[in-house]
Amino acid sequence: MKPYDKNAAAFAAELLERVRSKRPLIHHITNFVVMNDTANATLALGALPVMAHAREEVEEMVRAAGALVLNAGTLQPEWVESMLVAGKAANGRGIPVVYDPVGAGATRFRSETAERLLRELKVAIVRGNSGEIGSLAGAGGVVRGVDSIEDVSDPVAVASALAAKRSSVVVITGKRDVVSDGRRALGVDNGHEMLKTITGTGCMATSAIAVFAAVEGDFLRAAASALACYGLAAEEAARRSRGPGSFRAELLDALARLTPAGVERGVRVVDLAA
Repeated sequence: MKPYDKNAAAFAAELLERVRSKRPLIHHITNFVVMNDTANATLALGALPVMAHAREEVEEMVRAAGALVLNAGTLQPEWVESMLVAGKAANGRGIPVVYDPVGAGATRFRSETAERLLRELKVAIVRGNSGEIGSLAGAGGVVRGVDSIEDVSDPVAVASALAAKRSSVVVITGKRDVVSDGRRALGVDNGHEMLKTITGTGCMATSAIAVFAAVEGDFLRAAASALACYGLAAEEAARRSRGPGSFRAELLDALARLTPAGVERGVRVVDLAA
């Protein structure tokens, strides 16, 4: 296995400092299940969350944001229109759009919505589990509800192909998170199995990515740094927790306790490019 990249760890530490200095506003159009947790994760990292869904205000709200999160977890037709209005406003101002295609491949509505958003918007980063990204790429993977029950066989190839097709950074989260922009590919080995025991941890990862993308224009490195910091916090939370309930609380505490020095010591990012 290739050695972990010390420069990537130092970069992640510097980005965390940048986030906490700039405190960017992160506009979420997200789902009812995770709204509170994603807002609190955003705060814990040092950014400011806002959850604004009404079509009448999203264009105005996104103008003040550093990044826009579009999350399809509890998808409704009126929210799709709000996502398009907000996304086009963000595109017009160069504000990164981070898309979480929750449950893509599970129903026709979710799959068609994902295709429409990716076709009509310039999406900076797409983050999903293996089944969701496999569905978007036409490369296999099976989704039941919002969970991946069958992974793609080659996540690096799938992420890279979809990234090249959509001109976006594509992230597949799993035991090793894979991040690709179609040319470069990074693997993030921070994280813990406890993340699978509570709902919303993938959505929180998406929010973390948006936080870092709000302060860094190299979206591949921003996404990898965010996932490494988030995974590092999950490792600490697992050590301190007694089960899923305490893990949820400890995860927020661990995100808030992250320090640049701790990040630089603990981040595990590897270059996956051939």
